[in-house]
Amino acid sequence: MSKIVNIKAAARGRAGKGAARSVRREGLVPGVVYGDKKDPQIISLIYKDVEPHVGTGRFLATLVDLDVDGATVRAIPRDIQFDPVKDRITHVDFLRLGKDARIAVNVPVHFKNQDAAPGIKAGGVLNIVSHYVNLYCPADFIPDEVIVDLTGMQVNSSIHLSGIKLPDRVTSASRDDVTLCAISAQAKEEAAPEGAVSAEVPASNQKAPDPKAAAAAAPAKGGKAAAPAKGAAPAKAAAAAPAPKKK
Repeated sequence: MSKIVNIKAAARGRAGKGAARSVRREGLVPGVVYGDKKDPQIISLIYKDVEPHVGTGRFLATLVDLDVDGATVRAIPRDIQFDPVKDRITHVDFLRLGKDARIAVNVPVHFKNQDAAPGIKAGGVLNIVSHYVNLYCPADFIPDEVIVDLTGMQVNSSIHLSGIKLPDRVTSASRDDVTLCAISAQAKEEAAPEGAVSAEVPASNQKAPDPKAAAAAAPAKGGKAAAPAKGAAPAKAAAAAPAPKKK
């Protein structure tokens, strides 16, 4: 069952952006309570009383007893607004809950016994599809979590919400059978096609550079000759011109 938290609040007489800015300047959080066939009620909350509950990540699935000037209002948070720059809470909407009310909430999904799944032991990969599921349940009985047992799960198998036993009076709020997780085979490295030739040429098959080509690439007079490539055969020295015969 979901935990019920208590938060003090004060009624506000004015609505609108100007009034909300004035409330924030006082270090408070503006909010509204609506639903249960009653008129909306404008309220303000102490920032430090709200922030710790928002930080849990489960505030939107938490029952709240609002103490509004001494009167207790059972509600559940429905929307939280933040400042895009400072990331501070700027507004909270609450849904007032009447007697025997039923609501749809997002409940976290947790997975256990990964080491007891043969598919994972065989090298398969666990793909988590749904971290939360939307459930329809009584307002006074919100599950804390949905637990998925992976024991015996094989490669290429999956688990859906219909395969999970939910608490009494709790049903899926989705018309579709939600997929929670699956184990897929690990992708293998693609082998090179048969007959393919490596782009690298062994050093033993590399040809020595052509001496004529090396001579053609020699620098002009006065320039420095480039260092010969490692392993290249040295070019033969040019033959000296014959001396003229004596008469």
